[in-house]
Amino acid sequence: IEYIYSCYYNKVNDIKFSSSLGKFVGYTDVGVKQAEAWNSDPSILAQSKAQKETYCLNNIGIDYQAA
Repeated sequence: IEYIYSCYYNKVNDIKFSSSLGKFVGYTDVGVKQAEAWNSDPSILAQSKAQKETYCLNNIGIDYQAA
């Protein structure tokens, strides 16, 4: 299971967090700067990593039962 959080502006992916990487990756100039700032803050990284457990792991059993 992988949690992915992406930020788009004008249909362009600026920044993405992937739980498998454990960090933010920027795809534009603005996104790279924002990724550097967010990756340097341990509280933002911890919050983003915890989202996998909050969204994915709690709902995977429900999704499998429905299928």
